[in-house]
Amino acid sequence: MSNANATANAGLSTPIVRFAPSPNGLLHVGHARSALLNWQFAHANGGKFLLRLEDIDLTRARPEFETAIFEDLAWLGLEWPRPVRRQSRHFSDYETALSELRKLDLIYPAFLSRTEAAERVRKAEAGGRNWPRDPDGAPHYPGDDRTLTVAQRTKRISDGEPHAWRLDMKATLTGLAGSMCWDELGAGPNGETGKITATPAEWGDVILARRDIPTSYHLAVTIDDSIQGVTDVIRGEDLFAATSVHRLLQQLLGLPVPRYRHHGLVLDTGGRKLSKSEDATSIASWREQGATPADIIAMARLDSEA
Repeated sequence: MSNANATANAGLSTPIVRFAPSPNGLLHVGHARSALLNWQFAHANGGKFLLRLEDIDLTRARPEFETAIFEDLAWLGLEWPRPVRRQSRHFSDYETALSELRKLDLIYPAFLSRTEAAERVRKAEAGGRNWPRDPDGAPHYPGDDRTLTVAQRTKRISDGEPHAWRLDMKATLTGLAGSMCWDELGAGPNGETGKITATPAEWGDVILARRDIPTSYHLAVTIDDSIQGVTDVIRGEDLFAATSVHRLLQQLLGLPVPRYRHHGLVLDTGGRKLSKSEDATSIASWREQGATPADIIAMARLDSEA
């Protein structure tokens, strides 16, 4: 593999990177690209490559997919320290962070179900309102629950009413002075690189703990990167915008800020991002057809990130 991505890490004796798939499907060539770029960077800089399993969605995570992840990565020639960090075994870490945000009065219980929230948005848009949407295209959560009194929230929670926990974005940003930035050593979808100013307001009141799980992707990944000492986050450009949320959480919780390198995606013949639901694109499928690790590395187009 090329060392084109090698970068000096001034002041850092051991750069640490991570590849963090969810065991809810088979890895495809796009995953291989991200894993290999992380591995390549770690070895070019005398660093450490970690594997982490983002398995907070207990309804979709499967042991057979976890086994397949290990087999595919080992077949590609990658090695990592064991045991790996499994998010499902560290809910207490996320609950601690959530408690800190609760003490700061920056989160609130959100009682609307997805169906109820979607209906509020539908009615508003039908009435001519231009409802705000996040960078992924999802509508912002309605603000109904933000206006509930402490007594109302407490009663509904004590009555056992299902709820998630969301960040009060407006209140949070009102209390912060100055702008937040991160160092982007790769490039965003539109070529953004260098010092990037975070724009978390675009996401609205992001969910930090789901109804059935005491965390969310945004919270868990931010806490995990801090606990594991990750110095460089190397991941697909589809997560570039989400970095604004992670940067905000780092600011609120007093966590270190890693450098970020967002890379281009491997697309299918129709120009779409590869999906785990399409088994024909999986590494396992290519292996069954006789592909070699070198074939997968070629498909991953690592040199295009030089």
